[in-house]
Amino acid sequence: MPSVASLEKQQYYGHPRNAFWPLMAKLLGFDLNASYSHNVAQLKTRGIVVWDVIGECERPGSLDSAIVKGSERLNPISQLLTQYPGLSRIALNGGTAARLFKKHLQPEIDLTRVTIFNCPSTSPANARMNFEAKCSAWRVVFVEQDPRAL
Repeated sequence: MPSVASLEKQQYYGHPRNAFWPLMAKLLGFDLNASYSHNVAQLKTRGIVVWDVIGECERPGSLDSAIVKGSERLNPISQLLTQYPGLSRIALNGGTAARLFKKHLQPEIDLTRVTIFNCPSTSPANARMNFEAKCSAWRVVFVEQDPRAL
């Protein structure tokens, strides 16, 4: 789920300390200082879609640990895969996304067609990893997709 800051800005990863956009800019080689719509377009031109595992939930604040258990309504990712048959990789941003995906959504997915990447959270709450460590962990998602990511 988007953070309170993201919801207020109506932008994915809108918290100023979230590493998602700086990480994408570094790994894919685009200008981070461009507008949000430009950065989104940079992902789209590379065939990258940003979509939450959780479509709706009860959560006071922004932390995934504050999500009220059982209140999660998951996005229909299997429908997304049907709509976009060329989609071949799913990068899960953080432990909560990975846990919910594995429990509820992975059984619906043909894993011979899709590769799942459990990536570390780009959230500022994930302070145990610095930016370079996060980049290193996320790089594997893009290695075959964009040679500049090596």
